[in-house]
Amino acid sequence: MESANVAKKLILESVPTARIDAMKLDLSSLNSVRTFADKFIATSLPLNILINNAGVMFCPYQLSADGIEMQFATNHLGHFYLTNLLLEKMKNTANETGIEGRIVNLSSIAHLHTYGEGILFDGINDQTRYNDKKAYGQSKLANILHSNELSRRLQEEGAHVTVNSVHPGLIMTNLMRHSFHFMKVVQLFTYICWKNVAQGAATTCFVALHPSLKGVTGKYFLDCNEMQPSNLAGDQRIAKKLWEFSEKLIKSAQS
Repeated sequence: MESANVAKKLILESVPTARIDAMKLDLSSLNSVRTFADKFIATSLPLNILINNAGVMFCPYQLSADGIEMQFATNHLGHFYLTNLLLEKMKNTANETGIEGRIVNLSSIAHLHTYGEGILFDGINDQTRYNDKKAYGQSKLANILHSNELSRRLQEEGAHVTVNSVHPGLIMTNLMRHSFHFMKVVQLFTYICWKNVAQGAATTCFVALHPSLKGVTGKYFLDCNEMQPSNLAGDQRIAKKLWEFSEKLIKSAQS
């Protein structure tokens, strides 16, 4: 919350007329997600845009408060649950205002580097099979699969809400805290590919706001251009299985 309030202050210094509320949300905790969603809905504010941007990266094996592998719990499951809890509010806002709702899931090019089968449905918490980098790739693959399956469902019901995923690019932020020295070496040899924070935010803002993307849904973007993700990311069977798997995990964690 301290960081959020610092960001709020900086924005207000640049745009004094902005109206900003900072609310606490821990995406690794399903209880925190539920509490946040309830509080937000209680404000009766409209919801036009949802950017699912939280993440942990390459962390040592650990379980969330709900007993789920931390990278999968934070990067995918928390966002999956949050989106589902806020979805009716988004659909209602779109219907009431006539303005298209947009959901943006931040994935990563790291979705290409995951476990062989994509998602370890039979061993999501298996410490013996855990690889910090593949587990991160798995969670980023899950972000795209979630986007695609939600997009399909919303199109099927005719909802005025789009869902897309993006790779923001390589950016040296606190996300790298578990692999700082490793990533500094990588950066040394790939410096031309790295972006500053503003450049890294560009694709997310483009997908969330640009008029040219009206009605565009179920796509993956890199550098403000639509790109083709991996074959696993485009597999509808895996996407449906992940949706059902995620629902069961949430139900099991809350029982």
